[in-house]
Order: sequence, then C-alpha cells, then structure tokens
Amino acid sequence: MSLFGGSGSGSSSSKSSAEVKASIVQQLQQESAMSNARLLIEKINENCFDACVPAPGSSMSSQESGCLSSCMDKYIQMWNITSKTYIARVGQESKRMGGAASL
Repeated sequence: MSLFGGSGSGSSSSKSSAEVKASIVQQLQQESAMSNARLLIEKINENCFDACVPAPGSSMSSQESGCLSSCMDKYIQMWNITSKTYIARVGQESKRMGGAASL
C-alpha cells in the first residue's frame, strides 16, 4: 500500500508524479504568460498612450489613432524579440549547467 492509501506499483506512482509535475509546470507557464500579457498592456498604455494622446477627449483623431497603432506594433515587436532572446539565453544557461533549470 502506498503512502496515500492507494495500491500500485512504483512505476505508476512515478508516472502520476510526473503528470502532476507537468501539470504544475504548465499552470505556472500559463500564469507567467498572463502576467507578461498584463505587463505588456500596462507598458503600452504607459508609453504609447501618453506619447500619442496628449489631451484625451471623447474621441481620438486619426493622427492619434495612427500613432497609437504604430507605437503598439513597435512595442509588441520589441517585446517579442526580447522574450525570444531571454528564452534562448535561459535555454543556453540551462544546458551549460546540465539541464538543472529547464523551462
């Protein structure tokens, strides 16, 4: 009988342990992605909106809208480049350290 009252072989308990670990890792990755998305939106609002809409009113002009769209596109592109570079760097460091800190 196992520690939690189930009866099974060691391989099935290690499989369920691996499944639990994979589930936790997936959940953490999803939470991290949501946190990053919130941060991206916050930074876009902070930087693009303030730069493109100096005097907010009831509607945006076409110039303000174009500026905001262009700024958002550039900001998102830079965010993606930074994220990819960071992930690649973490992967390299993980390999260098023997895979101890895998993503």
